[in-house]
Amino acid sequence: MMVVREQTPLDALAIVPIQVFVPTSQTTIETDFEPTPMLQIEGTTETHPVAEDAAALLMMAWTASYVPKTDPGVPSFSLGLTDSSQEGASTQETEREKSPEAANLIEQLDDLVQKIASSAAKGKNKSPQIQRETGGESSAKFETPGGINQTTDDMKQKCYIWGTRLKEDADGNTNEYEQMCTLIAQDEYILIRMHLASLQAKSDIESGIVSAICLILNQKNEKRFQEQIYCLPPDIVNMVLSDHPNGEFISPKTNKEFRVEDYPSFIPFIDAKKLTSHPYIFAPVYYSGHWWLWLIDTTKRTCHILDPLHKKAPGGERKKVNKFTGYVFSRLITYAGGEPLRKGEKEKEIKSSYVKISGQKSSYDCAIYVMKWMEFIEPENIKKGKYEWDNWPQEEVDHYRVEYASRILFSEMNKERDQAIRESNAIRLSKPSSVLLSPFCQINSADIETA
Repeated sequence: MMVVREQTPLDALAIVPIQVFVPTSQTTIETDFEPTPMLQIEGTTETHPVAEDAAALLMMAWTASYVPKTDPGVPSFSLGLTDSSQEGASTQETEREKSPEAANLIEQLDDLVQKIASSAAKGKNKSPQIQRETGGESSAKFETPGGINQTTDDMKQKCYIWGTRLKEDADGNTNEYEQMCTLIAQDEYILIRMHLASLQAKSDIESGIVSAICLILNQKNEKRFQEQIYCLPPDIVNMVLSDHPNGEFISPKTNKEFRVEDYPSFIPFIDAKKLTSHPYIFAPVYYSGHWWLWLIDTTKRTCHILDPLHKKAPGGERKKVNKFTGYVFSRLITYAGGEPLRKGEKEKEIKSSYVKISGQKSSYDCAIYVMKWMEFIEPENIKKGKYEWDNWPQEEVDHYRVEYASRILFSEMNKERDQAIRESNAIRLSKPSSVLLSPFCQINSADIETA
């Protein structure tokens, strides 16, 4: 409220109150700073900003309760305090004296200022905390750079939107080649936005995503991945298969046989120690638009194929591809210092048996099944060529696309992890979070508010 003086015909000063309202902004703006919390005063329904504002309110309350001694020559006046939430209500001038309610309010405000000052001194050295929007399903805090206590559902959804969304500028150029993630494994493994965008609904997932999950699983501090199972990143095998179409042992491109040394850019991401010491190797393979998983028992020298779509090799070409792929795996193990799966010419005749297992229900989820199978398939439970398990409902498979975006971008192996957290935290979603659990929810720029 502003108070101005109005000259009366009697040359006396009259006090005229003018109520000024500032409309609340309709646009949510997020910065990296923690927003000022709001505090509700006991016994009232009004909320007020804390810190400096509390001290100001205290002063206003004292002013409001003060009534000067009346002078017959000077008109008396009152200073009314109006809650800004009552926008549109008329302002009334009424005389008031210092009431018990005003005294109670002053006492509460005085205590408030003291408590705030005390709390500020105690919390001065605490780590900064990223604020997040509260959701019905969220129950834990999300902090950086100290670490993630729990990746909440709302942060997973924000991360998915930020990581998979492609933007186009005025010239029609997109940000698909923007660097998004650098995983520190045996070497730096870089993902660009195009890789993350492949996690969008009904999209075929890029090899980089599957390789990233392999690298992350291999670093998990669990007996399963530290002693029993090694997940071989698929980049080198997929590149070899593109150079040897139809499983040809002599490449039509180079007119040479496969040699590990011919693919130096992928060698640093192979953990030679785990490749030769773990009893099982899980090896994702991508060919002709489809993913499947090899399970190699290095002790028994046997190979199984878990295909999300097929219970047996779908044709002669796939049989040739599988035979050549077995040879590639044997060469990789030998290069790392282990024993080949077969010796001599028999190395080119490695057999692999298909495991009957419940798989994908769509034409585009094969990579999801391969990545999840690496996490829970127990090799010793393959009996008589079958693996019994309870398949997921389709909505759960859809949700894994959301999960994998945050698992990669929020991984402690990601050098740009803090940036991913900040950028994801800045996303504001106008749709209910429960709806966003399905990546099939159509979202455009009108639904998203960012800083």
